[in-house]
Amino acid sequence: MDFKRYNRQIILHDFGKEAQDKLFRSRVLVVGAGGLGCPVLQCLASAGVGYLGIVDFDKVEITNLHRQILYKEGDVGKLKSLAAKERLEETNSESTITSYSEKLNVKNISSIIDSYNIIVDCTDNFQTRYLLNDYCQIKNLPLVYGAIYQYEGQIAVFNVEKDGMKTNYRDLFPFPPKLSEVPTCNETGVLGTLTGIIGTIQANEVIKLISGIGNPLIHKLMIFNSLDYNTRMINFAKSKINSSPKDEDEFKAIYYERICGMFTTINEVESVFQLKEILSRKNSILVDVRNEDEVPKISGFDYMLIPLSILEEKINILDDYDSIIFVCNSGLRSKRAIEIAKEKFPQKDIRHIHNGIEMIS
Repeated sequence: MDFKRYNRQIILHDFGKEAQDKLFRSRVLVVGAGGLGCPVLQCLASAGVGYLGIVDFDKVEITNLHRQILYKEGDVGKLKSLAAKERLEETNSESTITSYSEKLNVKNISSIIDSYNIIVDCTDNFQTRYLLNDYCQIKNLPLVYGAIYQYEGQIAVFNVEKDGMKTNYRDLFPFPPKLSEVPTCNETGVLGTLTGIIGTIQANEVIKLISGIGNPLIHKLMIFNSLDYNTRMINFAKSKINSSPKDEDEFKAIYYERICGMFTTINEVESVFQLKEILSRKNSILVDVRNEDEVPKISGFDYMLIPLSILEEKINILDDYDSIIFVCNSGLRSKRAIEIAKEKFPQKDIRHIHNGIEMIS
């Protein structure tokens, strides 16, 4: 490593060659090489992070160029991960850059993430955000989070112990929003300067974590408004309704595409963990639509018995519930129950256990 290159940060009080060496020996994975990922990658490569990973399966589009500062007009149509790797290698030949041109999912996340020390969330969708959060929480990997919406951005640091506890994204937002509830940048727009500001702060948090300087945003959510420079700091603690999976088996049982509303089959509950997650919400109920004499009986869950034959006439019993899950022996009657309930309650979250009572008996 050429220490002369990094002289201006080495001479900082409380930084020095020791901190620079820590940067050079660190392995940082940036998930998302878009508006946030570009400044994060550029700052970390320039600062001398020795090993950088880039995860992004998307291609550069002309609409990206106003904010995704690593790319040029000639990069349009290229994979972002490869174009970013090429630019970063030109920026700092001492850094080793690895690109992953694939979408992060339950099956490949272990092979990609496990060799890194710190993960940076620069994603733009809730499916990947919850996937990343849950896996990092299980693996005790520090996760530096950033997000933007129109003129406002957020930053926090997760999975780092302080004051005897570790917090993560689900302590702030226990459950994913519905797909229709949060529009994307493609729908609402975004200022390129905002992504630069938030991404740079994320990179700063990474450097603080690695070098040991300053006070990272642990148990804190920083909210920055680019229109009036109003900055709020929200302190948070471990949430009682944090629904993070406890181990890799629970993690692998979660259908992230479905809980984040990516598939039209969101009305299916396909794991005990997902069932527990939904039932932990306020005003949620499990309804058995079998006849009273049918077995096996449900154990381990509170439930209401309403046989399908009388569901239409008794449907008003469910007025006060926001989330309703139906179950029967095979999934056929519970699927019909959804149709009946949806006619009465089109705005409610109504699902069924598609493989029947066997899952929870």
